[in-house]
Amino acid sequence: MLLVGLLGGCAARPINPPITQVDPTSGYRPQLLIPKRPHNDPNTLFVLSFSGGGTRAAALSYGLLEELRKTYVDANGTPRRLIDEVDVITGVSGGSFTALSYALLGDRLFSEYEDRFLKRNVQGALARRIFLNPINWWRLLGRHYGRTELAADYYDEILFEGATFADLVERAEAGPVAIATATDISTGSRLAFFQNDFDLLCSDLDPVRLSRAAATSSAVPILLSAATFNNYGGTCSYEYPLWVKDVANPERSDRPSVRALQRYREMQDFQNSNDRPFLHLVDGGVSDNIGVRGVMEALEELAASAAFQGQVGFGAIQNIVLILVNARSSPSTNWDKRETAPGLVAQLLQSSGVPIARYSFETVETLKDRAEVATWRRELRIAQARLAGMSREEAEEQTPNVVLRVLDVTFDSIENTAERERFMNMPTSFVLTHEQVDQLREIAGRLLEASPAYDGFIGSLGGIAEAESCPPR
Repeated sequence: MLLVGLLGGCAARPINPPITQVDPTSGYRPQLLIPKRPHNDPNTLFVLSFSGGGTRAAALSYGLLEELRKTYVDANGTPRRLIDEVDVITGVSGGSFTALSYALLGDRLFSEYEDRFLKRNVQGALARRIFLNPINWWRLLGRHYGRTELAADYYDEILFEGATFADLVERAEAGPVAIATATDISTGSRLAFFQNDFDLLCSDLDPVRLSRAAATSSAVPILLSAATFNNYGGTCSYEYPLWVKDVANPERSDRPSVRALQRYREMQDFQNSNDRPFLHLVDGGVSDNIGVRGVMEALEELAASAAFQGQVGFGAIQNIVLILVNARSSPSTNWDKRETAPGLVAQLLQSSGVPIARYSFETVETLKDRAEVATWRRELRIAQARLAGMSREEAEEQTPNVVLRVLDVTFDSIENTAERERFMNMPTSFVLTHEQVDQLREIAGRLLEASPAYDGFIGSLGGIAEAESCPPR
């Protein structure tokens, strides 16, 4: 037992290193990495958003990637795989595993991911390590090594192989930028695993392991421990992005961009390392279970500040495509058939799950509304210009037309009631049957093609390529 205790006493959490000066020209930043993609369309920003939901979410998002991989579009006469047009993938909890794995493995994902992760009993393996391994008992008794760190070590063994964000920087030309998101349990703020957010902490993201990002993003409170990161904010001459000056300007006469203003306040909190030298991060689904709040805030920041548009090179963008892969479940209950009220545990689970589901629904609908409002706002500006004496052509030429398309891949779209209920009742866990994984993979493609905005999206990329012009699969 003495040897076991000594081995356990050596366990310590990884320390994210500080930086003394922010360098906006290096690191894991979308605005630096996306332009390096070969043949990337500079006029289109193509974003995938993968929700939380354990293996259910991981398998559904993987099925969507499979669909994009086999779909070819006609890019100026040249057939290109739709998956090669993807610029950014955001991921939360279970969705973060698919996002980060694809960024790391590329096409290897499609021959390895099922066996290495989706069809493995990850939950059972973690439970055995936590409860049945005496060495881990001692390690977990320490104050600095929790269940989430143990999970990260396991994810390295089966999937990520010790890869870090520096490895993703090196692979920038090979695939999209993948951004996993966690929640600061003290404030409820989002913290994303890309250098832009780690600048707020005055910390270097490059040596952080992908496994730790995925483990943190999926660290369900109570079941797993919070992951602790050092905060050095305020020590590296950090400069706020240009949108902050416009949003925080008290002399603005129009309604402030309230989401951007709230994000600014959160950024100030992260910069305060004197009072907050440590951050304790949990599942990203606590603050945003569909992984799209960051995209939503970015759109508001861009709309509020022309200077910020120039800073990130947004001027060339004409189309923004956002595919939301929402693995929300809604397990059936028989509570309303009994006089006896649900038990304590059932009520606690429902009380936490319902607000997250409602919040996610409102977020998706707000994004769709934003797409409609953008169209109306442009038409209003054109009308104002014509009233001032311009022709229709002149007014349209001087009014930028950025089209936002939102495609929602969700079980709610399944028309067959029995099939919809089958998917809605799949558990939120890190173990599913092989049959359930395959069902999720198959339904993803059908849901994408059934999305009302799908045809317009494909048309904006040149349409489906003729079969005879596509490479053999």
